[in-house]
Amino acid sequence: MEKLKLQASKREVLGKKTRFLRRQGVTPAHLFGHGLDSLALQCDTPTLQRTIARAGMTRIIALDVEGDKNPRSVFIREIQKEPRSGALLHVDFYQVKMTEKIKFDVPIVLTGEAPAMKEKGRTISHSLTSLSVECLPDDLPPQIEVDLSLLEEVEQAIFVRDIVLGPGVTVLDEADQMVVKVSEVREEVEEVVEAVVAEEELEAEEGAEEIAEEGEEAGEKAEEAKEE
Repeated sequence: MEKLKLQASKREVLGKKTRFLRRQGVTPAHLFGHGLDSLALQCDTPTLQRTIARAGMTRIIALDVEGDKNPRSVFIREIQKEPRSGALLHVDFYQVKMTEKIKFDVPIVLTGEAPAMKEKGRTISHSLTSLSVECLPDDLPPQIEVDLSLLEEVEQAIFVRDIVLGPGVTVLDEADQMVVKVSEVREEVEEVVEAVVAEEELEAEEGAEEIAEEGEEAGEKAEEAKEE
């Protein structure tokens, strides 16, 4: 997959003054990485937004920093936005070496339709939303697709061990971890009802015991009063 390209320039405006950059359509950013001094940068906001939409957090970007001879291979590590408006506030880039393996959490995307879901009263439980992997930057998948069409029967599940990735990608999660499963909704309801009934019975028993204890205490006090 071809690298996305993005231009950036070194930033001299720091701290609270960066709000003036944002008003001019410029987003402050930072570049950091293993054995690399943090570098303050700035990018054109509309261009950066388009790059974020295409790259996400798992696609390599060729970051062309003004004054550098060669582009830097980076990932987007963190995106900060204004909570109400969603306006872009700040972006962190992480520089990698193409010859060194990296560890990343890659999002799991469910595709297709499960034949087992054609019957009513069934639900799909999505237990794992990302997979932790280790590989060279060029081998990093942008997402991991899990095909639901494999789920033909109720109670059938897909586990980490069932996911096949490229030869250069090592999965770090436990093989027996469940990713997705088809279950009967009715069973879940029955379990909840049984739990509620059991709790009510326990409360009733405890209440009966308290009444019995109170009766015993009252009887003992009555006996003591007679003896006096």
